[in-house]
Amino acid sequence: MFNQEDVSLQTETYRRLAKFNTIRGKEVEPGKFWDVIIITAADKQQELAYQQQLADKLARKELPLGVRYHVFSDPPGPKIGNGGSTLYSLHCLQQMYPSEMTTFKILLIHAGGYSQRLPSASALGKIFTAMPLGNPIYQMLELKLAIYIDFPTNMNPGVVITCADDIELYSSGDSQVKFDRSGIIALAHPSSLSIGTTHGVFVLDPPNSAHQELDYRSCKSYLHKPSIKKMHETGAIHSHKTSSQVDCTGAQLTAQVVYTDSLFYMDHSTANLLVTFFQELGNILCEIDAYGDFLQALGPNATLEYTENIANVSKAESQLIEVRKQIYFLLRGTPFTVIVLNNSKFYHVGTMQEYLYHFTSDSILRAELGLESTVFSIFPGQLEKKTNEKACVIQSILDTKTCVSPCSVVEYSRLGPEVTVGKHCIISNTSVSCRIDIPDKTFISSLGLMTDGQAIYATIVFGIEDNLKKSVTSLSELSSLRIFGKGLKECLDYWGIIITDHLFSGDQRNLSLWNARIFPGFPTLQKSVDVSMQMLNSLQTKSLVQLGDTKLLSIEEIMSHKDVKDMLSIRQTIYSEIVTQRQMERPVS
Repeated sequence: MFNQEDVSLQTETYRRLAKFNTIRGKEVEPGKFWDVIIITAADKQQELAYQQQLADKLARKELPLGVRYHVFSDPPGPKIGNGGSTLYSLHCLQQMYPSEMTTFKILLIHAGGYSQRLPSASALGKIFTAMPLGNPIYQMLELKLAIYIDFPTNMNPGVVITCADDIELYSSGDSQVKFDRSGIIALAHPSSLSIGTTHGVFVLDPPNSAHQELDYRSCKSYLHKPSIKKMHETGAIHSHKTSSQVDCTGAQLTAQVVYTDSLFYMDHSTANLLVTFFQELGNILCEIDAYGDFLQALGPNATLEYTENIANVSKAESQLIEVRKQIYFLLRGTPFTVIVLNNSKFYHVGTMQEYLYHFTSDSILRAELGLESTVFSIFPGQLEKKTNEKACVIQSILDTKTCVSPCSVVEYSRLGPEVTVGKHCIISNTSVSCRIDIPDKTFISSLGLMTDGQAIYATIVFGIEDNLKKSVTSLSELSSLRIFGKGLKECLDYWGIIITDHLFSGDQRNLSLWNARIFPGFPTLQKSVDVSMQMLNSLQTKSLVQLGDTKLLSIEEIMSHKDVKDMLSIRQTIYSEIVTQRQMERPVS
């Protein structure tokens, strides 16, 4: 049941979506939209994939025109984190526009990384994740641009920094979010204390007036993934006036909340400080966090203590602590304002579980954004009888007899008449024509590859609850890597795969499902899908599959050799068929 705050949030969101739809595929007026939109990438290959998708979207007039769209990949070498990507991207932009950059309103979206927790986004990027919304369909990029549609006309030149896998919805009453102050300005959202332990938390000065939807506050300090004890000690916990407001997990907010982070703005003076620092440093060889390392340096209560905390770093390079300290002294004293959005929501869509929940079961988000159960798809015949309204089908072609169970997502796929999709499944970028009952909690995705000069296809299959990132250090520990609840060693026995030193690609000190060579490659997509379905069925029936001398690949290798043009061509073919079918179904006037 929606209360008045929910209605305001939904109304404002619908207004922003409608406003964005009026400029899709049109030249934007100077000053009315972003001058530059930057998308970061993990490496050169990902950069090329993003550039190809941007070019296709612009050609189809799915994005506003007259904007400078740029993709910058991290330089080769150690991981540099989204903080390092920020510095490097702004440096690249300054090289391209030395005299104009300080006049630009820039949106910088962090989209690097390989999305191991949401593999359907691994090949083409989280920022290009399809949304069950819009015509033509939105991807996360369009949604971001729509939600931020009011920012460019209410900001001074500068940089807004955000991530590719979150959604921020807000209502600000009669006020506007304005990035018109010097230094750094961050948005803050009321969240439960448990959410605060996995996000950044602001320690704020008391409000100057009674509770309101939007409130500008000075910030004493910023805590990065703090404990609840730390929140209490620093005064980060606030009482919150709420009737039935819930946070992004659907949990009702209690009287006690913390204000957590999402995006932030920096003026060009601050951005230039950081770019000059990067240029003087010569290169960054460690993992810097744009939130943890930039924002923790701000506020009168900030201390150097955080610079030596490496708990949230994937690999602590020798340079890390020294670089953090230099950033601390560089940014110390920078004005730090927080815009408290009391009627706002922050949704994270970075894992398979979050993706399935928000797209199929989260009735609140579905209402707030107007998400649909089926969008830009074809079901010949009785669609209503074949698809549960809690399922989600995006740009796909399904047969009349195809059955999709509740809480599953099908995107960019073709499913035949004898395909039944179980509950809580993700079926992405594939074509299944064989008779198969896909078990509950299954992930399936097919990719075209170029390897050794040869075009092949591989179909990735595993369980939604399988941990692709979990690693072991020796072949004797393989049973602790689980696929559909079974140890990897047991699965290898069913598939006739012999355990050797070549079973894993990449770093032999970290053996995981991500780099296990267990996915066969074939010359055709259909053969790849059929054999992978046999492998899936063998685990259910405890039967053997003969793979022979078929080349086996890991997900790591599949992503490294992916053929982006082939993947986009398959999607375009589905798109064209849907368009043609819809034109044929139109009544003749």
